[in-house]
Amino acid sequence: MALIRPFLPASDFAASKAFYEALGFEIGYQDADLAIFDYEGAGFLLQNLYVKDWAENLMLQLFVRDLDEWWRRTEGLVERFNVQPPRPPRAQQWGLRVGFLFDPAGVLWQASESGKDRDDG
Repeated sequence: MALIRPFLPASDFAASKAFYEALGFEIGYQDADLAIFDYEGAGFLLQNLYVKDWAENLMLQLFVRDLDEWWRRTEGLVERFNVQPPRPPRAQQWGLRVGFLFDPAGVLWQASESGKDRDDG
């Protein structure tokens, strides 16, 4: 089994950790400078490090089993974390339903629903 875990920046480490926990990610390890997050086998390493150009040019895709159920977790994120408003899921021309949201550092996430006949999640 292969696993890729990108490193993500955090401009406010505590706020970013709380943001990802609100979305359902679980912390498997943490110290003062790093937190390892997991969501149903997908994961990343959150760093207590911020480079604006890097954060605002980083985009990740997360496949979930039920996008509507998962998307409910985005309710209240704008007010709680002062993030850009998410764009709700809708069908894209490439055939997936996709929603977009930004984390507190400006990292863009594309949340997609796994297709039943696809090998993408």
